[in-house]
Amino acid sequence: MRKSVVFAKYWLPVLAWFVLIFVASADTSSFHNSSRIIGPLVKWLLPSLTDPQVADVVFFVRKCAHATEYAVLAWLFWRAFRHALAVPPRTWSRRVARIAWLCTTIYAATDELHQCFVPNRQGSVWDVLLDSCGAVLGLGLIWIIGRWRRVW
Repeated sequence: MRKSVVFAKYWLPVLAWFVLIFVASADTSSFHNSSRIIGPLVKWLLPSLTDPQVADVVFFVRKCAHATEYAVLAWLFWRAFRHALAVPPRTWSRRVARIAWLCTTIYAATDELHQCFVPNRQGSVWDVLLDSCGAVLGLGLIWIIGRWRRVW
C-alpha cells in the first residue's frame, strides 16, 4: 500500500480526532454549552429531579463523554499501531494495546495542560486519570469483542 494511502487510512483519523478534542478543549464556554443541551433534556426525561440532581446528571454525562472520546482515541491509536507494527489480523497484541494506551494518556495530559491556558477552563489531573481509564475501557472493549467474535 502506498504511504499516502496508509497515512490517510490509519493516521489521518487519529489526527482528525486530535483536532476535534483540541477544538472542544479550546471552547471557553464548553460547560455552559453542553449544560444548556443536556440539562433541559434530563429535565424533560425526568421531570421530578431537583436542580442539584439535574446538575449531578449533567456532570456525570460530561465525564462519560470525556471517557468516551478518549476510548475512541485509544481505538484509533490501536488500529494505527496494529498496522504500523504489522500485527497479524487474528492476534491480540498487548504491546500494541500498551502503546495505544500510553499515547492516549500522553495526549490527555497535553490536552489538560492546554486547558490551563484557555480562559474559563482549567486543567485537571483527575480528568487525565478519567481519560486514561476511558482508554483502558475502550481497549478492553476491543479485546472483549474480539474474543466474543473469536477473532483472537
